[in-house]
Amino acid sequence: MSSLDLVHRYMDAWNRRNADAILATLGASGTYEDPSTQGPISGEALRAYVTGLWTAFPDLAFDKLSVGETGPDSVAAQWIMRGTNTGSMMGLPPTGKKVELRGADFFVIAGGSIASVTGHFDTAAVPRQLGLNVIVQPFAIGPFKFGTSTSVQTGRTQEPGAFSITQLEALDDEAGKIITKAGRDTMIDMLKMDGFIGSVTANFGSRRVTISAWASPEDSRQVMKGGAHADAMRGMYDGSLAKQGFTSVWTKHRVNPYMLRCDSCGKMTRGPNESLTCSCGTRLPDPAPYW
Repeated sequence: MSSLDLVHRYMDAWNRRNADAILATLGASGTYEDPSTQGPISGEALRAYVTGLWTAFPDLAFDKLSVGETGPDSVAAQWIMRGTNTGSMMGLPPTGKKVELRGADFFVIAGGSIASVTGHFDTAAVPRQLGLNVIVQPFAIGPFKFGTSTSVQTGRTQEPGAFSITQLEALDDEAGKIITKAGRDTMIDMLKMDGFIGSVTANFGSRRVTISAWASPEDSRQVMKGGAHADAMRGMYDGSLAKQGFTSVWTKHRVNPYMLRCDSCGKMTRGPNESLTCSCGTRLPDPAPYW
């Protein structure tokens, strides 16, 4: 079989969504890598990678723009990947959006098999098309650490009576992913709880922090009765998820009145009041949630 025939067989196996056929073209020691794999992968790791893509994009397909030999034992292929995100990706719910990604693969052939595939593409293209944030930032600068944050709000504008704060130091990267997902699942649970106002999470380095606002300290105890939060805390206590951490409930000492700016005269008014009317007679905007 020629080098070109072997590469066509490899790419056709992707379009048939046949992991066994892909692995067969690489032989026992062939490797695959692209900007998202963090190095070469092969065997079952490669199988998990391709099946994960097919789970997120069940209709995934590649259009071959060009396939040509670049040397006696090397081939280059340009392609366009298309698919619809109808399955979970990175633990996120499907968006239902279509994506289109241009890229190129470079193949090395040895002993009748593909010895290596190196893929190149814009790693930010698919997340942007799915409506996801793509943030490039350092992990740390001096005393500052950088990460990501998530907020969930019920829309309730009442003044918080208490805040619950949970902080966990993840055991490793995989544990960090589990804790992050547990945090999202916990917030979904809390949206159904009486007295829950809103929650903010922060992930930086190995640290996972969640700060949630409640109408009263008693309301915050609902998360301890079961669900995703209880599962995550078991992982902290048995040492499978966290190296250290703590939970706490903070009651308010002082919350200053909410300030609303009049769109007409620009005056800041302490509110909210019953009429939500500025001294100039203009109705004030609806107050945003405290948290």
